[in-house]
Amino acid sequence: MVIGGVAGGASAAARLRRLDEQAEIVVFERSGHVSFANCGLPYHLSGAIAERRSLLLQSPESLRANFDLDVRVLHEVTGIDRDARVVTGTDLGAGEPFRLHYDALVLSPGASPIRPPIPGAERGLTLRDVEDLDRIGAAVAGARSAVIIGGGFVGLEVAENLCERGLAVTIVELAPQVLAPIDAEMVTYVHDELVAHGIVLRLGHSVTELTATAAVLDDGESIDADLVIFAIGVRPETTLARTAGLEIGPRGGIVVDDTLRTSDPHIWAVGDATEKADSVLGGAALVPLANLANRQGRRAADAIAGRPQPFAAAHSAAVVRVFGLTVAVTGANERRLRAAGHDVLALHTHANSHAGYFPGAETMHLKLLVDPADGRILGAQGVGRDGIDKRIDVISTAMSGGITAPQLADLELAYAPMYGSAKDPVNMLGYLAENVLLDGEPVVAWHELADRQRDGWLVVDVRQPSEVADGAIDGAVNIPLDQLRGRLGELAGRRVVCACAVGQRGHAATRLLRQHGIEAANLIGGYRTLEAATRATVPAVAVTA
Repeated sequence: MVIGGVAGGASAAARLRRLDEQAEIVVFERSGHVSFANCGLPYHLSGAIAERRSLLLQSPESLRANFDLDVRVLHEVTGIDRDARVVTGTDLGAGEPFRLHYDALVLSPGASPIRPPIPGAERGLTLRDVEDLDRIGAAVAGARSAVIIGGGFVGLEVAENLCERGLAVTIVELAPQVLAPIDAEMVTYVHDELVAHGIVLRLGHSVTELTATAAVLDDGESIDADLVIFAIGVRPETTLARTAGLEIGPRGGIVVDDTLRTSDPHIWAVGDATEKADSVLGGAALVPLANLANRQGRRAADAIAGRPQPFAAAHSAAVVRVFGLTVAVTGANERRLRAAGHDVLALHTHANSHAGYFPGAETMHLKLLVDPADGRILGAQGVGRDGIDKRIDVISTAMSGGITAPQLADLELAYAPMYGSAKDPVNMLGYLAENVLLDGEPVVAWHELADRQRDGWLVVDVRQPSEVADGAIDGAVNIPLDQLRGRLGELAGRRVVCACAVGQRGHAATRLLRQHGIEAANLIGGYRTLEAATRATVPAVAVTA
């Protein structure tokens, strides 16, 4: 028996059938749709996915025909008698109770959107399933303004699609930035993209009340809001599991072992309701991602069929489109790592998505987080208009394979001028890691620069004067790289931070100075990283179009 469909439950049921043709498999789904593309829901709002039926992947009839599954939609399971191995519930269509025995049970209840306890909250809509999509679609008709509360993945997707629909959109986010999984110096490009498309950002604020026509912020500002969407986040749907007495973990999700078995030997759980093992920091994590739910469904079915395979710890790899940008992450970000007391080396590159001489190359902003003790990759982030998903996928795969950061230098990646560079940006991150971890090159992170200057270090900007004129580092001296050898006397006895646009010339300058007996370190990521970080860390009262 499977409770809940969509990614985890439907995958478990279909996999079970492929493994056991004789099993009787029943799927209960509370909503009216057992298998739909929930990640595609926002894109129907703008018409990017024109046909609603395109989102409906399977029906009870198709699952019966293809897999001989007994799928019962509009059936809500409300109780589990673990001793008798019986579930009870209500057929919502007929209004009749039901009771059914199971030999093995899979829970796939998903997660519930968080609704803030504020006056007028009943006005706010959420986007979890097809029924939610229909409600938002009806509310959009005739609407001119929308307020999205929450700047996570779903919030940005809904904001983009409502903007494309022609609504005036405001995002209200309590944190000083959108997209919590990426760090401050990376999110600047996302803020710029949102504002460039007319999205109004109210960062560092919360909504305290919803009136009939507006959202009221904590500073008293009233924002027109014909439509309000709650996208604050989700929490595991564990009501059924708690009532049944199953173990719930410290993060509020259902506890499962590496075969997805719960504290009851006859019950498995998959998807957003479960706690996953964090591959980087260890311990439990909540990772509400469809690819993990699908994989968990398969592994739970394997275990029930007597061929258990362990489910790997989660890197939390994810990607989202923000208008013309792609934002992708894997592993932990720098904030989480430092908050956990983890020593971390952050490496930045700003390379082209493919060979610069071939038309259409776009800048890719990549950040790699590395354990300086052993070179283990702890996480990565990427923002850009082309090629980001590929690079983060390569790094996420490297993490799964135990490849260290310096070993990225030797990865053999497919190359042609329209797809990449002979030195791929992933290889370049490996070279940076080699320079620091194997060759011992001193580096300075953007957030360490001010402290170095206070300690007497001189910042030498090795860019050309024309570049410095477009943006300079406070207190820096400009000595272009091609003049540096002839001006070494000016730096005798000084400690020097070498800076350039993205870190490449700074690396060359650092090597040069150190070989002439001058203490020097390279500003990782150069002026471009420093500038983005500085703009991101300005107190965010409001950013407007």
